[in-house]
Amino acid sequence: MKLLVVDDHPIMRLGVRQLILLEWPDAEIAEASTIAAALASIAASKPQLVVLDLSLPDANGLEGATRMLRALPGVPVLILSLNAEAAYAARLMQMGAAGYLPKDRAADELGLALRRLHQGGRYVTASMTEHLLGLLSGASPEALPHEQLSAQEHRVMLLIAAGQTPAQIADAMHLSVKTVGSYRARIFEKAGWKNNTELTKYCVQHGLTTL
Repeated sequence: MKLLVVDDHPIMRLGVRQLILLEWPDAEIAEASTIAAALASIAASKPQLVVLDLSLPDANGLEGATRMLRALPGVPVLILSLNAEAAYAARLMQMGAAGYLPKDRAADELGLALRRLHQGGRYVTASMTEHLLGLLSGASPEALPHEQLSAQEHRVMLLIAAGQTPAQIADAMHLSVKTVGSYRARIFEKAGWKNNTELTKYCVQHGLTTL
């Protein structure tokens, strides 16, 4: 079994490594502290599973996940995050992540999650499951404003909240500035925000800017 662990905290990587070795004592585990280092190691490590932190120096939130999923089509990626919000998990699952695990549950559930992914399944915590299924099916009756956004709109929202300009967002997402403007308009229409300040305040209040 070959795995790639991407996290910028050495202690966290060590803990994840030990949990993996409890499941697969002979596992080959490559490590990286940034998305750039992870992408550079893929050819040599040929991972069958990836454990990816969402808070990295060179890619925060959805950006890092997007780059990793694009580089490893068909390889199960388990997201680790400080954010335990089901709506955020839903976005990542829609993008192609195979599992989502809050970091405070890693010690208890990481092994189970990796086994599930290795068997071709998907994984979220039991407490997330009902809400997550509702969000993925569009059946959640009390969706918050950001839960009504598409995956691309959600990503644009987070980049706006991070202070990115339309040109920077366009470059990061490989879109035109005009398309970014269209996404922004749809976001404001769906959520009812009047300006970037309201959007940013909302993201901070819901823990969407420190992922």
